[in-house]
Amino acid sequence: MSPVRRCSRTACGRPAVATLTYVYADSTAVLGPLATYAEPHCYDLCAEHSERLTAPRGWEVVRLADSAGPARPRGDDLEALADAVREAARPHDRPAAPGHRIPDPAPRPAPDPQLPITRRAHLRVLRSPDS
Repeated sequence: MSPVRRCSRTACGRPAVATLTYVYADSTAVLGPLATYAEPHCYDLCAEHSERLTAPRGWEVVRLADSAGPARPRGDDLEALADAVREAARPHDRPAAPGHRIPDPAPRPAPDPQLPITRRAHLRVLRSPDS
């Protein structure tokens, strides 16, 4: 099988450049850039068929802006992602970087001394008073 996706129209073998999706609830046909993955309820169209696309009477065609290539993350997006990864990896007992404040964890209630406690590695099971 060819790695290039082909137009979904019958007897058309041209490479696909756009993806067509129907939104039945809104009576809308949405034509946008070629989707990253082929989906079962979407139709890939070549340049000619995407330009000539019409919708049934009463339906609206929405043509999304076609970009010259795949969308690339902006610098601030990558920075935010890197900050989130650093935050998740930082142990909570170390102080945060200057300007950042780590919220205090919620206080845990003291266990009832009359209830037996079972320990398993890092977990502990508190028996309910009903059992």
